[in-house]
Amino acid sequence: MDYLEGAEISHLPVAFPSKGGEQQGNKVHKKTFWSTSIQSLIFLQHHNTYISPSAAIFKAEEAGEETEAMLNNMRVYGTCIIILMAIVVFVGVKYVNKLALVFLACVILSIIAIYAGVIKTAFDPPDFPICLLGNRTLSKRSFDVCAKFTESNNETKTTTLWRLFCDSSLLNATCDDYFSLNNVTEIQGIPGIMSGVLADNLWSAYSEKGSIVEKKDQPSVAGSEDTKMGGLPYVFTDIMTYFTMLVGIYFPSVTGIMAGSNRSGDLKDAQKSIPTGTILAISTTSFIYLSCIVLFGACIEGVILRDKFGEAVNGNLVVGTLAWPSPWVIVIGSFFSTCGAGLQSLTGAPRLLQAIARDGIVPFIQVFGHGKANGEPTWALLLTAGICEIGILIASLDSVAPILSMFFLMCYMFVNLACAVQTLLRTPNWRPRFKYYHWTLSFLGMSLCLALMFICSWYYALIAMLIAGCIYKYIEYRGAEKEWGDGIRGLSLNAARYALLRVEDGPPHTKNWRPQLLVLLNLDSEQLVKHPRLLSFTSQLKAGKGLTIVGSVLQGIYLDKSTEAQKAEENVKALMGVEKTKGFCQIVVSPHFRDGISYLIQSAGLGGMKHNTVLMAWPQSWKQTENRFSWKNFVDTVRETTAAQQALLVAKNIDLFPTNQERFTEGNIDVWWIVHDGGMLMLLPFLLRQHKVWRKCKMRIFTVAQMDDNSIQMKKDLQMFLYHLRLNAEVEVVEMFENDISAFTYEKTLMMEQRSQMLKQMQLSKNEREREAQLIHDRNTASHSAPAVKASVAAAVPEKVQMTWTKEKFVAEKHKNKDPNVSGFKDIFNMKPNQSNVRRMHTAVKLNGVVLNKSQHAQLVLLNMPGPPKNRKGDENYMEFLEVLTEGLDRVLLVRGSGREVITIYS
Repeated sequence: MDYLEGAEISHLPVAFPSKGGEQQGNKVHKKTFWSTSIQSLIFLQHHNTYISPSAAIFKAEEAGEETEAMLNNMRVYGTCIIILMAIVVFVGVKYVNKLALVFLACVILSIIAIYAGVIKTAFDPPDFPICLLGNRTLSKRSFDVCAKFTESNNETKTTTLWRLFCDSSLLNATCDDYFSLNNVTEIQGIPGIMSGVLADNLWSAYSEKGSIVEKKDQPSVAGSEDTKMGGLPYVFTDIMTYFTMLVGIYFPSVTGIMAGSNRSGDLKDAQKSIPTGTILAISTTSFIYLSCIVLFGACIEGVILRDKFGEAVNGNLVVGTLAWPSPWVIVIGSFFSTCGAGLQSLTGAPRLLQAIARDGIVPFIQVFGHGKANGEPTWALLLTAGICEIGILIASLDSVAPILSMFFLMCYMFVNLACAVQTLLRTPNWRPRFKYYHWTLSFLGMSLCLALMFICSWYYALIAMLIAGCIYKYIEYRGAEKEWGDGIRGLSLNAARYALLRVEDGPPHTKNWRPQLLVLLNLDSEQLVKHPRLLSFTSQLKAGKGLTIVGSVLQGIYLDKSTEAQKAEENVKALMGVEKTKGFCQIVVSPHFRDGISYLIQSAGLGGMKHNTVLMAWPQSWKQTENRFSWKNFVDTVRETTAAQQALLVAKNIDLFPTNQERFTEGNIDVWWIVHDGGMLMLLPFLLRQHKVWRKCKMRIFTVAQMDDNSIQMKKDLQMFLYHLRLNAEVEVVEMFENDISAFTYEKTLMMEQRSQMLKQMQLSKNEREREAQLIHDRNTASHSAPAVKASVAAAVPEKVQMTWTKEKFVAEKHKNKDPNVSGFKDIFNMKPNQSNVRRMHTAVKLNGVVLNKSQHAQLVLLNMPGPPKNRKGDENYMEFLEVLTEGLDRVLLVRGSGREVITIYS
């Protein structure tokens, strides 16, 4: 079984890595580097120990020096082989890849030969005798005949074995007490699969260091306890055996789960190859290891299995004898497989060290970030080879294996911890493509790794954890913030002061970005929320994760409104409880409503716990409201969120949005991606579909192509972008060609400008303003429903409008306004629309028609929200453009990004 540790298929290039995550990721990378480096030497040691012991330079001259001679051979041959393999890796990784196929073929042939040999033992087991004295196993290195004496020419002669236990070769010599009382027997070391030896080998048989390897069911007579065992040809155990020690020795043979991951850059599609290659590799090797353990136990005597150096069979390779057709299949296969596994480790470890050095986290290892012009890590390879040489000089496999196991267990523990934490925090950019993953698996893996560390060696475990803690604190002290994000940020809230100071260090990385909402509510005269569905939508979007601040503004002086403010806060908190919105409430009292909104946007939150997104409802009655400047508050809010570099979400027709109790059984969430806004439009549907309300809705993404765009290529690029983002969505490119401006668009623009100009030039009373606005609205509606609109319709406008004006009122108004710059009403109604406004209105009408055609029945439509005009005189026109853009849609979410990326392809 030992040789299989070097013949591990999972060390071949079939599974590949990840980049890690800040301090924790660096710890994992460093542990993986040391583990992979030390692992290289284990594969070298297998060759010298078990494959070709006859090629020894140092030989034992006296009894008891065999182990030291063998270790010296390891040091010589291991140094030579490590130099050769380092040269191969230095030449180029492409040669390693080419050799990998040869190595894999040799491994497969060796495994097939083993299974064939096992089958052959059922009817023709090999002749492989071992010698027993009583129930004690004897070492055949000192004798050749398994008997006390032989008969030759009717003469009894003693054998070499007799002389080893007796003081002379005479039959009346004084012999060892146990030797005299027990018979010498010869049994087959490989009795075959049908022999029933599996029952004897099924249970454990641990032993102390220096104890004799014994066969349990063999008859034996105990000798004198005073007999000295030294110098007698028994097979002794060189170390104390117990379960955890065997786990430490066996564990490196199954660490190939991340060996190939060190070369993910060579993959065409890493996120597809990682799970497939890893699962197949581990499944294959686990099956081979476990089946070989069972088959060896069913074919080979237990004393042979416990004979570490093959003393009972004169150093012959047991598995080679078992295999069919020739032991050389195992010798050659094991040699190439150990070399191949060593090459894979020597290929991966330097790249890990180079990546760590290039991050600049640890200054004194930055020299290892340099390499050849093609990126090959020359200096890192030299350091790795040096670490391997240190392990080779140690030579003892049993001493190196527990150290290696500790590094790997620590590495896997932190990998599992990182995965579990990311899942529990529900980080939006943590989107594992593997469908059957659950955080409990990671937590179980982490617990098992931690337990095995202490079971194997509690003092090694403490040292390893101390080293890991020092690495973490050092990287934290260095203030490392690279491209990985920080998964610890979500857990740091346990200690409020410490957490706030940490979070305030800087803005979160794109990987950790999630919408931290400031929800702006409108209250009625009773201090009740006008649109409760806005909090329902907040709960569906946030799902209790991240920061939510619910704010509102009361107009007045705080000394006079403090009681009302307290009542409003209680009402809002009560509604938050009903809607299951987890967050904070903040009510601001301000003399001016717009100033209060500005205060909330600027000052809501504490330290790093600040919002990055503002959510508000669309002012539905902005045309008919009592406050003629209500739309100005909305446009100023848009401007202030942009100035604060915050995202803005505007929900139109918010009262039609679903409650938390509703469930959409079908339908679509349509995203109209007109302008790249940092990924907000991509991220929001993903977050919504995590909630039960939207879970069964499908995501569709529409993008608009103009006449000179390649729509087919646009679709392919967008599909590839979504694939790398690990988002499932249907992509459609809508072609919108430039048509002539319709009469309807021309007239609608004209009416918008006339209304705006009229309200500016005339100081109308409240009721008159409402009648005027209603008249223009009615005229626009009639024009829209007409089959054809002529340009001459504009000439009829003055007659209709003058119906709301008497002659006396007109004269009074004319004398009232003395400003010579103010035009009369005839100038207003004879004006021509601004061509810029006509173009904007044409775009809004055209785009609205396309959106209605594709998304009229969608459950939710997300649209890019254009920015307000730089010239404040066009604010009212801006509202009209947005109204036209979203006309006819039930549920609309206008999205305006903050100007930074909020989604990434990295997990």
